[in-house]
Amino acid sequence: MTEPTFHRSGAVARMLRMPVATLRIWERRYALTQPALSASGQRLYSADDVRRLALIKQLTDLGHAIGRLAPLDMAQLQQVASTHANALAATQKPGRAAATAPPSHGRFRLVVIGAALDARLRRPALLRRLGPAVELLGPFEDAAQAAEALGDVAADAVLVHVPQLHAGWQAAFDADAPALAALPKAVLYRFAADAVCDTLADAGTQLLREPQPDAAIVQWLQGLSTAHPLKVTPAFLPGAVAARRWDDAALADIAGLSSTIACECPRHVAELLMQLSHFEAYSAECEHRSPADAELHAHLRRVTAACRASFESALEYVARHDGLLLPP
Repeated sequence: MTEPTFHRSGAVARMLRMPVATLRIWERRYALTQPALSASGQRLYSADDVRRLALIKQLTDLGHAIGRLAPLDMAQLQQVASTHANALAATQKPGRAAATAPPSHGRFRLVVIGAALDARLRRPALLRRLGPAVELLGPFEDAAQAAEALGDVAADAVLVHVPQLHAGWQAAFDADAPALAALPKAVLYRFAADAVCDTLADAGTQLLREPQPDAAIVQWLQGLSTAHPLKVTPAFLPGAVAARRWDDAALADIAGLSSTIACECPRHVAELLMQLSHFEAYSAECEHRSPADAELHAHLRRVTAACRASFESALEYVARHDGLLLPP
């Protein structure tokens, strides 16, 4: 019989793409799970604990209040998720009023509050990771300026840089920008009292304590695609072939990570990616072996690269579903 696998809080936070501080606040305030304790007193989470926390994290990202989710068992949480999915599907049926339809602007619009944060997001390396489907709106100095400047422009999420979070920040933000109040939010901060963090966590705001790597911001945005899927266009055309994102060593690590979660899809997709990447490299070599076959192998390379890029996006989607942290 296979021994059950347990994870420490730091590993669980990475799986869920959330700060350890937020996980600890949730546990201290709401006792979401009953983890075992190691000999040294560290919390140890089972696979069932991780699945429960992952579903709660997903639902809070969709706007559900943590306080209402905390008392529910797994079956009840799954019912909430099913109800939300059915309601979302109903808004997409023909004949619905425009006010209830999902955003039709085609790109994921992120409101950025904070000049330094905006400059960071616009660095070429980070822009490539965000992809063309993400549109940055800003920068804005504060919520009031953002609300005034945006007017009727639709947005999908808000990312705020606030070095010092104070009591009442959430209420002030919502009062200054009512149109942004219901949007998913993340706050990049350096100093804040536990009580302030508790309030923000209760409201469903993602806490990102500085310094945070670029990967944390990218993964927060990717996590929102459950509600607003980002469309990826396959790169079939010459000159539009994206570079390989993960080498074989990284893909092998991803395949190994999936063994801690019930679903084996990340392992299978990672193995397919290795095969596609090898054939892509093989086709590129064949382009230079025979001038007569160059056009054929160039076409094969481009098609394979497009498939590989699509499977990389698929791996991100599956990893988000299973709570796996992918390497950058």
